[in-house]
Amino acid sequence: MRSIRKRWTICTISLLLIFYKTKEIARTEEHQETQLIGDGELYLSRSLVNSSDKIIRKAGSSIFQHNVEGWKINSSLVLEIRKNILRFLDAERDVSVVKSSFKPGDVIHYVLDRRRTLNISHNLHSLLPEVSPMKNRRFKTCAVVGNSGILLDSECGKEIDSHNFVIRCNLAPVVEFAADVGTKSDFITMNPSVVQRAFGGFRNESDREKFVHRLSMLNDSVLWIPAFMVKGGEKNVEWVNALILKNKLKVRTAYPSLRLIHAVRGYWLTNKVPIKRPSTGLLMYTLATRFCDEIHLYGFWPFPKDLSGKAVKYHYYDDLKYRYFSSASPHRMPLEFKTLNVLHNRGALKLTTGKCVKQ
Repeated sequence: MRSIRKRWTICTISLLLIFYKTKEIARTEEHQETQLIGDGELYLSRSLVNSSDKIIRKAGSSIFQHNVEGWKINSSLVLEIRKNILRFLDAERDVSVVKSSFKPGDVIHYVLDRRRTLNISHNLHSLLPEVSPMKNRRFKTCAVVGNSGILLDSECGKEIDSHNFVIRCNLAPVVEFAADVGTKSDFITMNPSVVQRAFGGFRNESDREKFVHRLSMLNDSVLWIPAFMVKGGEKNVEWVNALILKNKLKVRTAYPSLRLIHAVRGYWLTNKVPIKRPSTGLLMYTLATRFCDEIHLYGFWPFPKDLSGKAVKYHYYDDLKYRYFSSASPHRMPLEFKTLNVLHNRGALKLTTGKCVKQ
């Protein structure tokens, strides 16, 4: 009986130690999340990240310090951020591997699943660029366009298209939403999963024709395909590459380097932004700091309601549902948004979350 009581006591003490250690980790993480880039100042509270309802209840108050009118660029901060990011990655090189990086038949490990491998096919190798598609390119103003439903009824299309260089995410449709999202596309990302979700997995000829038509609209644009991230999309990548070659599409393909994700995450972690895996939007902003003197963000809004309490679709073009605050998600979208909002307020970028002023 005494030994049982002793074991019970030891077990209880162990559980208490685990409990307090977990609380300590949570407090540490909470402390980190409030210390966003810049001089150790405390910015927006964690409650802003964890609950959009709290934003909505405080709409118009100082907790959501966001104002587009009177925004001015802080050029010295832009240069400082660019310099710091370049300590972690060479954006010009890391935006895509090039032909000399591999040869057909090479076996590489997936970036986020090192146990699994991918063979470099002849089609894939033939579409690798000879040099970085962003080599020696520089722009005065760039737009990075996310896909949030906050863009609907924004009338931002003309403003977006007025920028020197426009980056779009995940091959989102534009023609039928042109008034709100514009149509100009200089650099567009395409996750391999888009093939299944938007083009029926190429199960029939009409799906393939729809995809070819969408790519034909890009002309000399850069199509950025993260082919080396995780296993599961390799067939989709091969189908896409085959269709590009078969139809002689005038699109320039790019495939991010094997170190890009880790380099970008390293930059943000060093600046006390504890992301798990950067979203495509955050990746594009981070890369754009190398090529763009002034960056404008549109379609970034990771909350189910806007500041007036109106429902906001996850994507402006479909009815996909998403749990913004799920711990199972590889991304921390509200935290990323909070960070970008801080940078907006400091003049490092311009974040538009409402209607655009008619030009």
